[in-house]
Amino acid sequence: MGRSRYHHYHRRRRALRLGPLLVLLCAAVVTAGGLATVAVFALVAVLGQLMLVGAGSVIVVRHLQRRRRPGVLAEPAPQPAKRAVAAWPATRALFAQLRSEYGQFECDPLAVLRLPALTDVTVASTGRFVDAFAEAQALDTEIEPPPAHCARFATAVDQAWRAWRAARDAAERIRLAGIPEQERATVARAIKLLTVARDSDHDAERIAAYAKARAELAKLDRSGALRLPPAAAAALDAAARSQLTAG
Repeated sequence: MGRSRYHHYHRRRRALRLGPLLVLLCAAVVTAGGLATVAVFALVAVLGQLMLVGAGSVIVVRHLQRRRRPGVLAEPAPQPAKRAVAAWPATRALFAQLRSEYGQFECDPLAVLRLPALTDVTVASTGRFVDAFAEAQALDTEIEPPPAHCARFATAVDQAWRAWRAARDAAERIRLAGIPEQERATVARAIKLLTVARDSDHDAERIAAYAKARAELAKLDRSGALRLPPAAAAALDAAARSQLTAG
């Protein structure tokens, strides 16, 4: 018999034993004292009932305390709601924004010349971004896929954005530090010429600046110090041809 059941059993036995004793006591009092002692009998009876009620209250309190102890089964706590998977259109829009930002950089010769590390996959941060971007690109689909695929795509897009920001920050710090010192002057001349070609109001000056800038970039390409991405080279060629046509 457990400890709680033992105490409960004996409290009840004591209460039951008190009942007959109280009755005998009351009978003796009535016999000895007559009707004058009826009030005393009533008082004793009330006290007996109070003792029984008190014992029952103790049992109820102990029972409630036992239910609150660890290990006692209780109503399950409400579970937090699961985080909703990001909406497919919103995730695709976020990835399209990243694709556009990355594409604009690769099509801008001036941006590439200022941050060449952002096109060099041998730079650790750039290599991580290229891998993350490729993973997100592989998960992108025209039609909304099942929820598990949506979740993987959302994670891949988030990682790609983080990698892109980290790669840009690293390229900002590196600048031309990865270019051999003797080639940095060539890069600086090419940047200056492309700025003139973009901002000049004179057709002849713009045409000459494009031609000289392309010559400087050809030197960098031959030395292996810096190569424009295909998109940037194509954009530069298109700009130069448009100036020749306008001239």
